[in-house]
Amino acid sequence: MHGELDDPKLKEECMSAPFSIALTGQSLIRHDLRTISDRRLNEVVQLLKTSDVVFTNLETTIYGRYGGWPLKGSYFGAAAPSVLAALRELGFNSLALANNHAFDLGPSGILSTLEEASAQDFLHAGIGVDQHQAAKIEKKMRGSRTVGLIAMDAGPGPSFMYAEDAVEGRMARPGINRLKVSRVFELEVETFNMLRSIQKRFLSSDLERANYAQPEDPPQINAKDEIDFYGTVFRRSDQYARRIVIDRQSAWNQLSAIVEEAGRGTFVIVYLHHHHWEPSWQQVPPWVQDFAHDCVDAGAGLFVSHGAPVLQAIEIYHGAPIFYGLGNFIFHTDKDEQEWSPPEVWKSIVASCNFETGGRLREISLRPVIVGGPEALSDRQRDRLPFPVFAEGKLADDIFDDLADRSAGFDTVVSHENGIGRIIL
Repeated sequence: MHGELDDPKLKEECMSAPFSIALTGQSLIRHDLRTISDRRLNEVVQLLKTSDVVFTNLETTIYGRYGGWPLKGSYFGAAAPSVLAALRELGFNSLALANNHAFDLGPSGILSTLEEASAQDFLHAGIGVDQHQAAKIEKKMRGSRTVGLIAMDAGPGPSFMYAEDAVEGRMARPGINRLKVSRVFELEVETFNMLRSIQKRFLSSDLERANYAQPEDPPQINAKDEIDFYGTVFRRSDQYARRIVIDRQSAWNQLSAIVEEAGRGTFVIVYLHHHHWEPSWQQVPPWVQDFAHDCVDAGAGLFVSHGAPVLQAIEIYHGAPIFYGLGNFIFHTDKDEQEWSPPEVWKSIVASCNFETGGRLREISLRPVIVGGPEALSDRQRDRLPFPVFAEGKLADDIFDDLADRSAGFDTVVSHENGIGRIIL
């Protein structure tokens, strides 16, 4: 594979050399930004280009030569191949492709996105012509290191958006690398029994249950203590709670790939996209923290996540940085989509991770950004800029203070001065 090192001595030298990784919020990009000439955008670009790895999540699908058809009503997203060239010019060289928009044009969009991302020489992962390719850790040389990327999506989303390998009598399906999870609502006994009574009244047979499950397969349940209520699982409990449960086999598949690749000396970046948010978007879901720790224990050098369109905490676990949510970087949404009106949606950071000789994390440098510009943040009637700009003054301080408060719960100390934040090991 391109980028692998065959000489053991050369491998050792490269592993011991310092290198850097810059990470941003997700890039929901619809417009080609290469025609824009603006000092504020240039400042962001210059920072990105100082790192060996420059990473974002491509929060769309590419409408290319394979065509495709919209598979969504609201929140549909597709873009021309030119947006990838625009991201390349901004300095990005690494993309996660696994997210809730990757299948918006169906298998055709998957094939076009793969083709165009490869044409721009991105390190990219998370989708494929089948599950084998979608789940693969892709590798390239970045600076002095062989860097591997594995990207996955935990939904929620229909099963048909996720990649499948071919089996006898069933063809392979292009799609997304899936981290399979289930959502379970726990109910106290009285409420559980009431719901079971309603279920019995309306679902007269297993066949009817199967009919309503299509095109999904019915979830597996414990018939004594669980109910499948039109695809949603409710569990008898002594409390009310919503839980996200990771499928053990699905997690093992991802973790075993990390173990294997990290064992070869590859610096592995793990990416997770999901929309199983907490009631407060900026709160880190406990199941994500557990999975992030499992990935680092398996050998990942860095874990990063998007989905909730807001900035979440940073943790340093066993020397590896974990970015639980980097929010947005490019966010080309319609102005009348009111769900994106909270100011937190438009605040984020660029995180530059610097690794010293020996591969240990030395420090993380943070620069706060306003997605769409500070003018639109203070006046909703103003049109937003199609690019992020660095935050300054009180805006920068507010972003840092909020991030520091959230990260303190993970024993991470964020300091800042003159618009630059630092996490020093």
